[in-house]
Amino acid sequence: MVDRNNLIILYDYYGELLNDDNRKYFEEYYFDNLSLGEIAENSGISRNAVHKHIKSTESKLLFYEEKLKLLEKEKKLKIIISKLKDEKLKVEIEKIFD
Repeated sequence: MVDRNNLIILYDYYGELLNDDNRKYFEEYYFDNLSLGEIAENSGISRNAVHKHIKSTESKLLFYEEKLKLLEKEKKLKIIISKLKDEKLKVEIEKIFD
C-alpha cells in the first residue's frame, strides 16, 4: 500500500496531467476526506466507480513518478543544496523550489 502523504505529494507534481474526473475524485477523497459513498452520492455514480477512479489515479501518479522521477530528483537536489557552503548560492537555488 502506498503512503497517503506520498500520493498527495505526487499529486502536487503530476495532478495537472490527470483528467478532470480523476482530479475531482482524488481531491474529494484525499483533501476533503469524503468517503467513497459520499463521493458516489454527490457525483451520481456507484461507489465502485469512484473506487476505480481513485485507484486509477493512484496508479497514474506512481507511473508518472516512475518515468519522470521529479520527486526523487528534488530530494537528491535538496541533499546536494544542504551540503553547499556558499549561503548566497544556497538561498538562490532554494528559491527555485518555492
